[in-house]
Amino acid sequence: MDKEHALEEMMGKLGDFGKYQAFQFFLHILAAMTAGLHMLSLVTVAAVPEHRCFLSGIDSSNYTEAWNSSLVLEAIPLNEHGRLDSCKVYGENKTLEECTSWVYDTQYFTSSRGIEWDFVCSRRWMGAAAQTAYMFGVVVGSIVLGRLCDKIGRKTVFVWAGILQLIFAASVAFSTDYYMFVTIRFLYGIFGSGSYIAGFVLTMELVGPSRRTLCGVTFQIMFAIGIMLIAAWGYLIDNRFYLQIVYASHAIILLPHWFLMDESPRWLWTQGRARECVAIIKKALKMNNSSETIDASSLVSQCKAKNAKYANEEAAGTLDLFKSPNMLKKTLIICGCWFANSVVYYGLSLNTGKLNGNPYFIFFLMGVVEMPSYVIIMLYLDRVGHRALISAMMLFGGIACVAVVALPHGSMAATVVVMIGKLFISGSYSIIYKYSAELFPTVIRSSGVGLGSMCASVSGALTPLISLLDALNPKIPTFVFAVLALLSGFSAFFLPETIGRALPQSIEDGEKFGVGDNCFTNCSGRRMSVDSVDVPETMVPLDGEKKQ
Repeated sequence: MDKEHALEEMMGKLGDFGKYQAFQFFLHILAAMTAGLHMLSLVTVAAVPEHRCFLSGIDSSNYTEAWNSSLVLEAIPLNEHGRLDSCKVYGENKTLEECTSWVYDTQYFTSSRGIEWDFVCSRRWMGAAAQTAYMFGVVVGSIVLGRLCDKIGRKTVFVWAGILQLIFAASVAFSTDYYMFVTIRFLYGIFGSGSYIAGFVLTMELVGPSRRTLCGVTFQIMFAIGIMLIAAWGYLIDNRFYLQIVYASHAIILLPHWFLMDESPRWLWTQGRARECVAIIKKALKMNNSSETIDASSLVSQCKAKNAKYANEEAAGTLDLFKSPNMLKKTLIICGCWFANSVVYYGLSLNTGKLNGNPYFIFFLMGVVEMPSYVIIMLYLDRVGHRALISAMMLFGGIACVAVVALPHGSMAATVVVMIGKLFISGSYSIIYKYSAELFPTVIRSSGVGLGSMCASVSGALTPLISLLDALNPKIPTFVFAVLALLSGFSAFFLPETIGRALPQSIEDGEKFGVGDNCFTNCSGRRMSVDSVDVPETMVPLDGEKKQ
């Protein structure tokens, strides 16, 4: 028996999901909750409530004139929506002048970085740059920490990322200078999703094939719960310093993992650390109350200290994704889907403050509306197929964005449709990681998924900047989101279905995989050919991430 088959036989003895996997999985998904919380915390910590110009002689440091008073209405012009202009004031002879200071509506927010540093009007870029800095940190983290997961171990990266996200998240609260604030948020972003990366990979390498879809979707659910916690804590704590400290403190729950969580047996095996791998498997079998036994000495002797990948894998890399026509087509389409899903998901999430109503309740609903989409995924993904479901959800998400553009700005109807759009785009985002991993051959699977997740991170960093286009017209950002979702949803029609087909292993398999299989020739998602080699799936270490 060769080394690869020895590993698969040993892991097969565990079963797909026993008590041991359940306990380890619980530890892993806690990182998804903290990642969701850290990712969008700026929505409350740096919130910009409704504002208007400070009127000298009318307002003072201790008093703000009522917004509907005649004095205010005479001093400030109305915008195209019939509201007080937030950036201009009447000067001498009714000439329009730019504000130099502002007062804020304190109904929902009395303390935030947006109020403290005036992230408004000509300074709006400052708020967008702070979120972009975090997302670029996620880009760096997805590259660096993903590689470190393969080099020094998943558990090591998981715990150290948890420690550093705690340190940098707390440091953000103590920042007294804007540029220091942005710099720390960049570092915060590197590690904010680091435990998520390691935790997701640990789960995918531990549970059996029949439970990977369920476990992957559960990661998404925990991410959404993190979003809901942002709103809940924001509602309870109306002080940006203490609120940020509370957000940071959630990382503490990741620290006991050093003692409770095990390293990936698959990673240990590929590193030649067979004794540690076998010890974990024996512990897991005991916890699962399994009667299976393993011959530890025989397994250790079979494991040589070199990477257990396919012989040609060392020579294969990211560039191989672009060298052949079919592989190039699949790579470009799937990267476009990653990009569009991320930009629409974060675009809708970050713009909740522009919707009418209680911002905490609206943001909480942004997390709640993701749940039905995950139920749909769990029930229908393996029945309908990846291609059909991801295409439909992206198209429906794009149509919802088009409807928002057509509806009156800030109306209740627009808020409802935004929620519907978030539901669909959350569903497609939850599919794309697993779908990507199945499209690419084993020898470059990590490279393919890593490239896609990098596209998602870059688009997430660009999203706050796209949102600044609302200065030209409030509907432009949503229109951009709609176009990206519709184009990517349509392009997914040209991808092959993966359900019921053996995964491609070599570069040659990858080029042949799905040739002639698209929604126009086989929209049912059923297997249409036997051109792929029927070999059992070999689970190899993945070094990408999901939501970043």
